[in-house]
This record gives sequence, C-alpha cells and structure tokens, in this order.
Amino acid sequence: MRDERQMKESLLEVREYGGDGYRPLVDFGAWRVALLRFADDMLPRNIAHLQRHDDTDEVFVLLRGRCMLYLGEGEESIQSLHAEEMVPLKVYNVKRGVWHNHTLSPDAVVLIVENRDTADHNSPLCPLDEGQRERLLELHAELWKSCRLPMWEAHRICEGA
Repeated sequence: MRDERQMKESLLEVREYGGDGYRPLVDFGAWRVALLRFADDMLPRNIAHLQRHDDTDEVFVLLRGRCMLYLGEGEESIQSLHAEEMVPLKVYNVKRGVWHNHTLSPDAVVLIVENRDTADHNSPLCPLDEGQRERLLELHAELWKSCRLPMWEAHRICEGA
C-alpha cells in the first residue's frame, strides 16, 4: 500500500545523487538538469583535455564546496587558458563553443543545466599539450593558494597532487 504522504510523481519528481562524477537527474523537452560531484579524474594533475559544446551554452551553479572552471580560447585548438574560481549560488554560463573543464573539492556539488542532447557527438575534446597542462596547474595553484580544505585533502586537491 502506498504512503499517502508520498507525493505522486505525476505532480513532482524528486531526484538525488550521492555518487562521484556527473549524473543527469531530470530531462524534459530540450533541457537537462544534472549534478556534478568530485571524482579523481577532476584532479588538476589528471586533466588532459578541455571539452566544448558545439550546439549549446552550459550553465553551472556551485551549491557547496569549491569549483574551478578552466576555460580555453581558440577554435580548433586551445590558444590560451584561463581559470575562474566559482562562488556558491552564482550562475556561470559557459558560452557555446568555449573549451572548458573543471576541478572540484571533495565536498563540492555543482548543478548543471544543459541541452538534453548534449553528448559526445556534439561535444568534442581537445587534448592539452604538456605546456598547457603545466599552465593549468599554475592557474590552479595561483587561485587556490588559500585552500580551505583539511590538511590531508589540501595537498591532494589544492596543489593538484
């Protein structure tokens, strides 16, 4: 027998995600809402490429923790690299065609809103060369100098170890 206090899904969908990495939670019409959580492949030392979305912008909202967005300028290759530390509850709209990636603190949760058809076929990857990977680590170290993580996590995340 169904608990009467439980809301009918025809009225309200409630979704959650407690795992690592990216997980779509709600798809409707042309849009998708997803959550992004820390995973080891997001450590600065493990970032080997940036991605772009050829058909859509992508919106990020930091709900908790820390997140650094890495942005690359260039069309077919990355000519320059930039980094932006996200502030909780601000909306960051990465424009269509902009190369990007991110690193998160272990406690971070990022809300993502994107087109539902965003997938590998319209989201190419651009590998970072050794100089670009070093630059990404430098940007990370510059912006996360005052890392607010426990000592055991600070070395791993803040220094990109």
